Amino acid sequence: MDSMKVFLNGSFVAAEDAKISVLDRGFIFGDGIYEVVPVYSRVAFRLDEHLARLERSLAAIAIRNPYTAAQWRSHIYRLVDAQPFEDQAVYFQVTRGVAKRDHAFPKGNIEPTVFMMSNPLVMPPAAQVERGAAAVSAQDNRWLRCDIKSTSLLGNVLLRQVSAEAGAVETILFRDGKLTEASSSNVFIVKGGVIATPPKSNLILPGITYDVVLELAHADKLPIELREVTEAEVRGADEVWVSSSSKEVLAIVSLDGKPVGDGRPGRVFHRMHELYQDFKKRVMRAGKREPVSA
Repeated sequence: MDSMKVFLNGSFVAAEDAKISVLDRGFIFGDGIYEVVPVYSRVAFRLDEHLARLERSLAAIAIRNPYTAAQWRSHIYRLVDAQPFEDQAVYFQVTRGVAKRDHAFPKGNIEPTVFMMSNPLVMPPAAQVERGAAAVSAQDNRWLRCDIKSTSLLGNVLLRQVSAEAGAVETILFRDGKLTEASSSNVFIVKGGVIATPPKSNLILPGITYDVVLELAHADKLPIELREVTEAEVRGADEVWVSSSSKEVLAIVSLDGKPVGDGRPGRVFHRMHELYQDFKKRVMRAGKREPVSA
């Protein structure tokens, strides 16, 4: 950590030298937006899509985007190039900035606070991908704007802790008898060879990996339905998967201590995993950096 270079408000500094005000609204209220971008062989994956999602989230809570897309790209790649590892997870956040403590938005031209760091990109171990993973379930008691990628993640943290304490990789969430997502992943089920997942709405985060899975399924002509998925359907599914930038696509073979399907990663999962790994080799690792300008 001491040797880590981070970005703070336009400067690259050692992590231990990065300081923000205790009155920053990100610190006081969790008043900010974040993104995590996977980087393969030093090329950020779908950076335009991540920046577009950042823009949507910032607009939803009325924070001014402090940088253009070209400036974001330049800052991110300077940070990537400062790290010694090839595959990375770049985290960046924008808070409303420093102001007197008041729940209402501060008046005047408040400068947003921008922080970025990069860590090694950690994927699920090969053995876990091969045998699948366990999950537990919980009622989705978070707020109703889960489509905003807010730094206010206490609801997700508490729900993820449920699975952590159970020795599971995820907590799959239900609201009013319907599947939403997991504590830090999107969720897919398979029944009778058909993939199903909830459509994007205010109740789930619009995942970038979620989009990749949909694209790969359509390209390979795997049947897929975007629709409401009931809790009963999840519990009776042949297969359950979770997807995220760090998990990629991971089979869930046990839910609340009961096997999913036959308790092993299923046929459709194996096909999707094969498609995803091929896509990663052909597209992610063969990606080209677009020219940047400040």
